Amino acid sequence: MVLNQDTTIGRKPSHAIIYVKKNENKVRIRFISVKSREVDTLKRFFSGVQPSGNLTIGNYLGAIKQFVELQHEPDAEAFYCVVDMHAITVAQDPEELRRRTREIAQIYLACGVDPKQATVFIQSHVKEHAELGWLLQCASYMGELNRMTQFKDKAEGKANVNVGLFTYPILMAADILLYDTTHVPVGNDQKQHIELTRDIAERFNNKYGDTFVIPEPKIQEFGARIMALDEPTKKMSKSAESEASRIAILETPDVFKKKIMRAVTDTENSIAFDETNKPGISNLLTIYSMFADESIESLVERYHGQGYGTLKKDLVEVVTEQLSKIQQRFNEYNDVAELDKILRAGAEKASVIAEQTCNRVKDAMGLLRI
Repeated sequence: MVLNQDTTIGRKPSHAIIYVKKNENKVRIRFISVKSREVDTLKRFFSGVQPSGNLTIGNYLGAIKQFVELQHEPDAEAFYCVVDMHAITVAQDPEELRRRTREIAQIYLACGVDPKQATVFIQSHVKEHAELGWLLQCASYMGELNRMTQFKDKAEGKANVNVGLFTYPILMAADILLYDTTHVPVGNDQKQHIELTRDIAERFNNKYGDTFVIPEPKIQEFGARIMALDEPTKKMSKSAESEASRIAILETPDVFKKKIMRAVTDTENSIAFDETNKPGISNLLTIYSMFADESIESLVERYHGQGYGTLKKDLVEVVTEQLSKIQQRFNEYNDVAELDKILRAGAEKASVIAEQTCNRVKDAMGLLRI
């Protein structure tokens, strides 16, 4: 049998699936038990991005750039999806949601996520996400969700809040646990969600037996949180009201040049990295460092004695160079049929593992399978 890509061969009589991963001409066979969680020590990464708003350089530097790096780790698998079911916790235009869902997948590929190295798919294309989400709701508590700070932030000032916005952290837990995820690349703002996932999984395992892998958050030591250009004490967000706060990945240089040149700094006009007292210039140095792959120390030394304007002009050039490459690759994936083929293949591969996890959970909880 010739293997040109990751392949699921089938099931053994012992109720296991045989999963083959081909990476750099090495073939690794993975046996996954249906009845209990008996897996090898392979690392598995899972993460996703919502198709709401235009993805920013904060999403790229804080998440997607890490996706690309992790997919090449030896003895590891990576699953990256577009979490479209999370997006509908707030009202969405149906046509716009469909367009953005493809766009996010297209951006993944443009940024360097390789479908031969990582599994790329749409959350709603794997039905077990919703199924496990419900099963876990029946094993979770109201008090846990009441403590979630993101719900409080998103619900503030709204007269009517749908139930999905309240319970979506459990769906996020299902997303992660569905793939026996060992590590979740996330920003600091998502750490509370990972802690909830771990709590749910540990409680389930204690009650029903060894069912879930307990995941660990994988947070970048540097650059995990890119700040708003116009208010550098707040995180850059794709849903912020102010367009001046962010740079979209697909934005043209003539647009983001103005934003960078007008970015809020301070009155000292001295280049130094100090996130507490100089958050604006520190944020620009972080963006520069991550796009140029140059240390903060080197940048501070190079721009010593120069004003903020010089650094901002050079930063425009650095961002232009890197985003132009991503945008060029983005246009190479404009073939909808080819993109959908990649997403279908990813969903098929993800579904095999997701089904086995759901079956383990159903068996543990006493649901009849015939």
